[in-house]
Amino acid sequence: MNLFKLFYALCLVYCSTQLYAQDFVYKPINPAFGGDTFNYNWLLSSAQEQNQYDEANANDPFGTGIDNFEENLNRQVLSLLSRQLVSDAFGEGTLQDGVYSIGSYEIEVSSNTSGINIYLFNTDDGSETTVAVPFY
Repeated sequence: MNLFKLFYALCLVYCSTQLYAQDFVYKPINPAFGGDTFNYNWLLSSAQEQNQYDEANANDPFGTGIDNFEENLNRQVLSLLSRQLVSDAFGEGTLQDGVYSIGSYEIEVSSNTSGINIYLFNTDDGSETTVAVPFY
């Protein structure tokens, strides 16, 4: 047991002579607080990348609300149209043939013996979609 205590004491003395320490020094990154001036461009580009402020809508506080309202209305109308199409294809429906203009969408509905054809045209960006729903 004494040999174990002696070995433990020698290890403790040996390990204590091998410990080193250094001073803890804080150096700020931001040049406004004493940091390196070469960090300025990096900090500015990082801040601009994270900026979510939209200057286009800054002068019109109602612009985003009106845009959201129009998008929501278009989604609801298209959802109603899709439900009506499914009802026509699988049951008794009342969707009339014709051309409908709803918001920024022009919708042309035509039916034939095989099913219902729908042509959607977005007047804002010029995109178009054709949907064919067969009768069952």
